Amino acid sequence: MTKHKQMTGFRKLVAVWGTAVFLAAGHGAYAASTHTPIFNSSEIASPRINLFSKWRGALELYFNDRKLPGGSCEASFLNRCHLREWSEFLAKLKGQGAISPVYEVNRYMNRVRYIIDPRNYGVPDYWATPKQFLTRSGDCEDYAIAKYLSLRALGFPPSQLRVVVLQDLNLKIAHAILVVYLDNQIRGVVNARTIHHYKAIYSINEKYWWLHRS
Repeated sequence: MTKHKQMTGFRKLVAVWGTAVFLAAGHGAYAASTHTPIFNSSEIASPRINLFSKWRGALELYFNDRKLPGGSCEASFLNRCHLREWSEFLAKLKGQGAISPVYEVNRYMNRVRYIIDPRNYGVPDYWATPKQFLTRSGDCEDYAIAKYLSLRALGFPPSQLRVVVLQDLNLKIAHAILVVYLDNQIRGVVNARTIHHYKAIYSINEKYWWLHRS
């Protein structure tokens, strides 16, 4: 693991979860290097994302979904038609800048019904693809993954995105959110340091994972 180094470049952090979006000011640029510290934590980075089998499994299933054959939406086998609504929604967001797609993707995914993994998949913890999430619903990390991969499909690089697993200190439960880093032209900033009831545990994208410490 390598410790982050403070780097120049003013950026804003967008955390997307549940039904809310907030922006926070900070410094950052990408590599295994630094971004704005998430919820006042320090970070230690590692490229060993192979340690996270559920995350890698969701990514592999997602990219396999993108290779689906054509066919009718009424067909019993999975095909591209079953993902058409999502694809058409994303197509409408292309070329709209950086912030509008974040809010629209957040709103679109928040329409999906929340359902816990034991009831949905019969296992304690399952990380779903957007296709699974949109057809079967899901829990907090499934919202975060669907938003992450939606923004990736719109051209957001991994350097701007992280799925963050954290502890909600108010509710005393584990939670997952999506964090998006955006440039400083965006208005309506809320300082992330005012958020005290979230304790980041780890965050991850396609390149690295980060251990967070208070």
